[in-house]
Parts: sequence; C-alpha cells; structure tokens
Amino acid sequence: MQFTQQELDNLIGQPGSPQLSGCDLSGARISGRHMIGADMSGANLTSASLDGAYLKNANLSGADLTSANLTNADLSGANLSNAKLINARLVRANLKGANLDNADFTGADMLGVER
Repeated sequence: MQFTQQELDNLIGQPGSPQLSGCDLSGARISGRHMIGADMSGANLTSASLDGAYLKNANLSGADLTSANLTNADLSGANLSNAKLINARLVRANLKGANLDNADFTGADMLGVER
C-alpha cells in the first residue's frame, strides 16, 4: 500500500503507534515526527526523510531504508534486524539498545552515532 504525503501526515497525526507494516513509504517526509513504537516492519522507506524523527522502540525489522536520511533520529530500542540501511545517513542518530542483528549498513554515514 502506498500513501500520499497528506494521507501519511494524517495517519501519523492520529493517537497511538502508526501501523505501517509492509507499506511503500519511499520518498516520504517524516522529519521530526513522533512515531513511538510504530510498526514499519518490511516497509519500503527508500530515500525517505526521517531526520530528527522519534522512532523509539519502533519495529523496522526487514525495512528497506536504502539512502534514507536518519540524521539525529532517535532509534533507541528500535528493532532494525535484517533492515537495509545501505548508503543511509545516520549522522548523530541514537541507536542505544537497538536490535541491529543482520542489518546491512554498507556505505552508511554513521558519524557521531550513539550506541
């Protein structure tokens, strides 16, 4: 399922944790949004703008975050197992307590990442 930016903004603005498992969110702009505990497992987030997003305890297992911008994102406690973070920008991202099992960080910019 693919969302327009307006539909995505409306969904994220609802109370609770967004359920976006398996959705096509490629190129989405989710900068600075609070998405605590969001389920984005298996989602396509290729080239998405998630800079400054609050994704604490989010499920991003198996998500495709190729070339995504996660600068200053809070991913503490997030599940990133089997996620593709190829060429992703994670500058100053918080990965404390995140599950990184089998995540692919090939070519990722991880300057100043907190672990």
